[in-house]
Amino acid sequence: MPRSGPASGVDGTAFRRLLVAWGVSVLGDGVRMVALPLVAALMTGSPLAVTAVAAAELVPWLLFSVPSGALVDRWDARTALLVAHLVRAALSGVLVVALLQSSSTVALLCALAFMLTVAETFADAASQVLLVGAAGPADLVPANARVRTVESLTLHLAGPLLGGVLVAVQPALAFAVDGLTFLAAAALVTRLPRALVAEDGGGGPAEPLLRAVREGVRAVLADRGLRLVVSVMAWTSLATGAVEAITTLYALQVLDLPIALVPFVLVLQAVGLLVGSRLVTPTASRWGEGSVMTLALVLVGGAYVVIGLVPRVPVVLTCYLVTGIGFALWNVLASARRQRLTPEGLLGRVSNASRAVTWGAMPLGALVAGVLATATSMAVVHVAAGVLVLVVAGLTRAALRAAHRSGSPLRQSATA
Repeated sequence: MPRSGPASGVDGTAFRRLLVAWGVSVLGDGVRMVALPLVAALMTGSPLAVTAVAAAELVPWLLFSVPSGALVDRWDARTALLVAHLVRAALSGVLVVALLQSSSTVALLCALAFMLTVAETFADAASQVLLVGAAGPADLVPANARVRTVESLTLHLAGPLLGGVLVAVQPALAFAVDGLTFLAAAALVTRLPRALVAEDGGGGPAEPLLRAVREGVRAVLADRGLRLVVSVMAWTSLATGAVEAITTLYALQVLDLPIALVPFVLVLQAVGLLVGSRLVTPTASRWGEGSVMTLALVLVGGAYVVIGLVPRVPVVLTCYLVTGIGFALWNVLASARRQRLTPEGLLGRVSNASRAVTWGAMPLGALVAGVLATATSMAVVHVAAGVLVLVVAGLTRAALRAAHRSGSPLRQSATA
């Protein structure tokens, strides 16, 4: 089990340092999230180039997320996180030099985007392991709520806004700031205590990597609670990928918003994420985790349907605020439940397996959205996505409300 002591919990020094390190690093992710496609667009003006860079950022989650999680489970999570941040800082530095020397190409952008995300798969898995160790089992919901709040402020608000300004001033400056955030996060990680996770967790150094990967997949498939959470994530990510693929085009063509106002659609969703992160602990305490998770799905699905049926700017903006609240409620509680049900030695690979499912379903949803919007309309895409989420909410309502077990057979065998 994760070690506990006077410094454990969300008010402990270890968790606070980890939270700050997370916030600083995802601020850099937010800057890069806007800067990379902007630089690709400025360099070529080609939609194909922009989508190629976006795909290069996505593919590592499909290819490396579970193997990197398995490796983190057998390594020291603190060291893995430190090295991942330093590697990302170095890669950002390479891009800065290339841009300053005017030697950057789309191929280089794709290669660096790919490698940055590979390093991110290690950083994310290690952060999940350290979060559970720093917060302790009793504080998983408030811990994840604070993580989501910081993520909303940095990744979805401050980072993109800062990235746009920096690219306008000097594209290289955006990636210089990106690299500095990773160096700052690495410095904070060095101040984390080493004894945040159990020494007996994970596969031993001699365990073959393929076996470790299979064990992570088996953990998800064999445990009813984990299987339920990951399945819901897959279907909702399919719907979300469909909606997000056409959000900008919908704002421009259907809502007739000026280009300068399009980002405010996503800003309002980020505000909803902040509100939801603040509401999740009291609502879950009052109505129960399962009921609030179902409510979260209903909020997202219902908002998508309304967006498709009522294409009015005030209505749509309000709906995006509601989707942000729904996403925050779901993400916090689903993360806490997944962490609670996962054996400590499998935290890295199970966490990244869920990421692989999420990122794998989203591009499929985007493809479906393109075909469906071409054949019908963007309104139909929104309604279809919303109905899908609502159906998932109805079918899983009873299972989500059922009390999760305090320990699964996998957890007991892993810690025996």
